[in-house]
Amino acid sequence: MLDMVAKTGDVAVVMDQIGRNAKAAARQLATASTDAKNKALHAMADAILAAKDRILAANAADLKSVEGKDLLPSFIDRLTLTEKSIAGMAQALREIAEFKDPVGEVIAAWDRPNGLHIERVRTPLGVIGVIYESRPNVTADAGALCLKAGNAVILRGGSDSARSSEAIHDCLVAGLKAAGLPEHAIQIVPTTDRAAVGAMLSGLNGAIDVIVPRGGKSLVARVQNEARVPVFAHLEGLCHIYVDASADLEMAKKIVVNAKMRRTGVCGAAETLLIDSAGIGTHLMPILEALTEAGCEIRGSATVLKVFPGFKPATEEDWRTEYLDAVISVAIVDGISGAIRHINTYSSNHTEAVIAEDPEVVSRFFNELDSAILLHNASTQFADGGEFGMGGEIGISTGKMHARGPVGVEQLTSFKYRVHGTGQIRP
Repeated sequence: MLDMVAKTGDVAVVMDQIGRNAKAAARQLATASTDAKNKALHAMADAILAAKDRILAANAADLKSVEGKDLLPSFIDRLTLTEKSIAGMAQALREIAEFKDPVGEVIAAWDRPNGLHIERVRTPLGVIGVIYESRPNVTADAGALCLKAGNAVILRGGSDSARSSEAIHDCLVAGLKAAGLPEHAIQIVPTTDRAAVGAMLSGLNGAIDVIVPRGGKSLVARVQNEARVPVFAHLEGLCHIYVDASADLEMAKKIVVNAKMRRTGVCGAAETLLIDSAGIGTHLMPILEALTEAGCEIRGSATVLKVFPGFKPATEEDWRTEYLDAVISVAIVDGISGAIRHINTYSSNHTEAVIAEDPEVVSRFFNELDSAILLHNASTQFADGGEFGMGGEIGISTGKMHARGPVGVEQLTSFKYRVHGTGQIRP
């Protein structure tokens, strides 16, 4: 499939046809039954498990192709598939099948004095374009979530994961066919030519209703700057943890290490640690020692270095950096007020966490910060649609329109109004 453009010689022609096919498929999916969609999802899961060896071989070829490119470990981690991750991919499809179908759900209903009965009802968005890098699992996650919500999807994966994504996509198409659903409901762009991305950002002549980017800052910035259709995205995950003097020390150590080091390359990884000045003598060094023992590099503010001068100094740029690596910047702040000021100055409004036992501190943290996800006494690595019980996510949005936080099945729908009358006319 990836040579389709080479055969036609025209990216624009191929992308236009993909858009037309998606639009036609979306019309059919909008009225597809829940049983048909669930049957497709289970068939996709079966196909992925049956094609395990092919998927692993394709992934091995992708990994081979990036050797010597001096890529970050986090990039390689996202690109790598294993038997366990393939099994997890199939399980995620089955879990999405078990979720309530949002299409047709009556969100609200009310009666007017004139007798009109009005209902607000969930409806699919239509066609969703997903542009992603080095994450072949997104092929399955995005395809399944869009299908469950009654949307067609156009997938454009990164060139580094092209073989893996194509192998997974073949399994999704097999599932659609098994359920009698249109195979163009989930399409993958058959070229690594960057012109295809530009075509998607233009909207494919009105075919695409929403764009979701999954990748590095440069990709997301390009999508946000150039897209002529709405975008669900976050530019970066500058996530903070504030440890209050009231925090349980053992809990704080465990949470901070997990938030930073569980997976350093995910958008929910903590990048800045803020310690209450009232906890310098009790909390600072034990937490920094725990991070250091876990292999994390510390970059400390001037106040941190006055207490413990052995760490690397943090620069102004550090407070604005999404490391995606085993590095964390650390500052001392004047209680919850200082933490809120720092976070409001530097945060990307993705995810923040507070570790505290003082309820007033927690209340202020929740009420005075406006990031998409706020946690109390829990790791920032829970910033994930699957962990929220959404059965996975297509991404995390920090915007304030329509979808915010993890974008799951419900967030991939819009709504319409159904108005029932008995002959009313407007005077």
